[in-house]
Amino acid sequence: HNGVFLKVNKPILQMLKLVQPYVTYGYPSLKTVRALVYKRGHGKVTKQRIPLTDNQIIADKLGEKGLHGMEDLIHEIYTVGPSFKQAANFLWPFKLSAPRGGFNCKRHGYCEMKGGDWGNREEEINELIARMN
Repeated sequence: HNGVFLKVNKPILQMLKLVQPYVTYGYPSLKTVRALVYKRGHGKVTKQRIPLTDNQIIADKLGEKGLHGMEDLIHEIYTVGPSFKQAANFLWPFKLSAPRGGFNCKRHGYCEMKGGDWGNREEEINELIARMN
C-alpha cells in the first residue's frame, strides 16, 4: 500500500492504462495532500528516507527551487507548480496502512457495475486515503 504524486499528462495516462487493474488513482484534495505530507511525509536525503520533522530538511534540498518549508512543498504538489517534478521526486513514496473497513472487491474495477477497487476514482480517492492514512 504505497502512494505517490504524479503530474497528469499523456505519457502518464498511457502508463496508468497499462497498470490500471493493479492500482487505484484519483485527484486528491488539498486537505488530503496536507494530511499525507504531515503524517507520512519522508524526504530523500542522500538516498536515505528521512522523516520531515523540520523545515530545514526541505530548505536544504529544495531551497534553490523556492521551497523553504512544509507548506511550500504542499502548495507545489497540490498546484502542480513549476518545481513539481523536483518536489515529487524529493518525497519518498508514502507507506499507507490497509484501509479501515477493507477493500470492497479487488477483482473488479471501480467504475464497473459490480463496483470494485482498482481504476480511476477521481475525487473519491480522498475517502480511500483517509481510511488508509
